[in-house]
Amino acid sequence: APTLARGVEPRTPASAAATLRRTPLIMYLHALATAVPRASFTPAACAVLAQRPSVRARISRRSSLILQSILRSDHGIATRHFAVGDVDRVFELSSDELNAAFRSEGPKLAGRALSAALAQAGVQANEIDALLICTCTGYLCPGLTSYVAEQLGVRPNAFLQDLVGLGCGAAIPTLRAASHIVASQPGAVVACIAVEICSAAFFLDDDPGVLISACLFSDGAAATLWRSTPGPTGLRAFDFRTLHRPAERDKLRFEQRDGKLRNLLDRSVPELAAAAVDTLWRERGSRPVAGVVAHPGGRDVLEALAPVVAPYNLAASIATLRDFGNMSSPSVLFALDRTLRDGTDTADGDLWLVSFGAGFSAHSCRVGRG
Repeated sequence: APTLARGVEPRTPASAAATLRRTPLIMYLHALATAVPRASFTPAACAVLAQRPSVRARISRRSSLILQSILRSDHGIATRHFAVGDVDRVFELSSDELNAAFRSEGPKLAGRALSAALAQAGVQANEIDALLICTCTGYLCPGLTSYVAEQLGVRPNAFLQDLVGLGCGAAIPTLRAASHIVASQPGAVVACIAVEICSAAFFLDDDPGVLISACLFSDGAAATLWRSTPGPTGLRAFDFRTLHRPAERDKLRFEQRDGKLRNLLDRSVPELAAAAVDTLWRERGSRPVAGVVAHPGGRDVLEALAPVVAPYNLAASIATLRDFGNMSSPSVLFALDRTLRDGTDTADGDLWLVSFGAGFSAHSCRVGRG
């Protein structure tokens, strides 16, 4: 067994986590921009798509009625955006065609979001020192960072990092990774993008979770720029925390079926999300909170979260779900963007961000001053 140096105590997982939280990571927000595909669909339009003979042939009559019931009810979503060009045939496309759609549309949408963020900050693409992109709705090797770097003209010696497989919660762990780059290279410009082409991961069968997924998910991208010096808002991201419960892994994850991604979505997900968020919320510390920004996973999820974070409301998350659907990882950043544009006062308190998803995992951080 390895020996410890004299006077050095072994680090327990709890002490290691505490050390990470004590490490001063000063990372200031310089820009936040979002992008969605130009093609938008109302629930009524999606209900018409679900009545196509090619769709009805894939599922039972009962499942078809479930789809219609969800899409025509008040399920919290008014508009969704899809990037796959032939959305009328999205459930007929082969795995190769879906992969090609992700490879084509993922870099475009990510590039649009990052271009807007760069314009906000007055930064050129060749000034980016590190580019991090998270996604879970497709797989490329090399990853999306290679395509976006080429598309925008990022320097050949910039650091590129792709984070794949973290699901809907991925945006906050990606920011956490960026914070360590900023800490180690104080002059660096670090760009983070969360992008999902959920329409390239649509699957349809009679499983209730699969049916619900088809009614919830949509496409989007959010880009942020970070530096070690204060930006226009003076806001910084800090106090990153994470929680993972592998025993619940099969309640929410992708699996492969016929070469396609098939989303497993258990009916207990709202309760799992609420329990995980409650754990992180209780560990948030004593700094005052001005508002809560949560991943808008769905109407039932937000209803389960509401009592956990009361008396703070989830208005920005509810509005994000309404206007865009569940975009997976970018969603929490869309909600943050709405919160900042709505003028939430952060002078005397932080925004508490929380995301959750596959794993089952949950992640939080603070965005505030000081």
